[in-house]
Amino acid sequence: MKATQKLWPHQILLAVILIGMAASIYGSVKKIDYEWRWYRIPQYFFYLDQEAHKIPFDGIISAIKQDGKSATVTMTSESGDVETLVVNSNALEVAEGDDLFEGDTVGFTSKWYLGPLMTGLWTTIWLSAISSVVALFLGLLTGLARISKSYVASSLAAIYIEIIRGTPLLVQIFIAYFFIGTVFDLSRNVAGIGALSLFAGAYVAEIVRAGIQSIPKGQMEAARSLGMTMPQAMIDIILPQAFKRILPPLSGQFISLVKDSSLVSVIAITDLTKSGREIITSTFAPFEVWLVVAAMYLVVTSVLSQLVFYMERRLAVSD
Repeated sequence: MKATQKLWPHQILLAVILIGMAASIYGSVKKIDYEWRWYRIPQYFFYLDQEAHKIPFDGIISAIKQDGKSATVTMTSESGDVETLVVNSNALEVAEGDDLFEGDTVGFTSKWYLGPLMTGLWTTIWLSAISSVVALFLGLLTGLARISKSYVASSLAAIYIEIIRGTPLLVQIFIAYFFIGTVFDLSRNVAGIGALSLFAGAYVAEIVRAGIQSIPKGQMEAARSLGMTMPQAMIDIILPQAFKRILPPLSGQFISLVKDSSLVSVIAITDLTKSGREIITSTFAPFEVWLVVAAMYLVVTSVLSQLVFYMERRLAVSD
């Protein structure tokens, strides 16, 4: 009860701040001489379109059976082949007994399709997912090489990390596509995934290195004294403990990767950002489109954040 009484002034203060921010944004928007066109946005998520059905041969419409909103059309070719199509009754283009030639339209069916925003979102998700998996594998190997006693492995890992972290991701994408992609004949998707993976892998490597070095050296010494080899001790003892510590920064890096993936639009990959730009050219509604695109990125990153929080709670139970 006392905790609730102490909390309510802070809740009121938070509400006042949020209301003030909302009022400021609303006032700023009202001052802009801009005609909002939100009604144009929903069609870019999903849209209803008609699919044309054509006769595959020269023949005749031998029968049409109407059943509510659909019509079953039976077609018979000159050689006696029979084929049946189901179309919308209100979109039927033929009548029973009509002679048709190959490619003539029999009718249409209505079908829902994914709009550019949804297809762009799907591209962003699978592109980020593949890049994250590759970056995790690459970062783990590089992080282990970074702390290894091998001078060559440690030096190569350090050079890779410094080069990647010291150059902009946009420049790396250009190099991956226009130079490396041209030399090795790589598609833009492969080049984009490679650039994102290399970029994120360098940061993951430093996260892994820091996590492993945060584990007391006594853990390794104890494992070795029990007869475990270095790889066994690392896999069974050190890495599980380090994973719990690096999970928050690791998840933050992968969330950043989702947002950084928007840069692959510069090499003509139709991700969410590029889809947004293409929609703007046809709707002339930049504010609405960019606000929706930002909200979609926010939904994806919020889901990832909640997933990480769930994993942290599960790992905390095992402690």
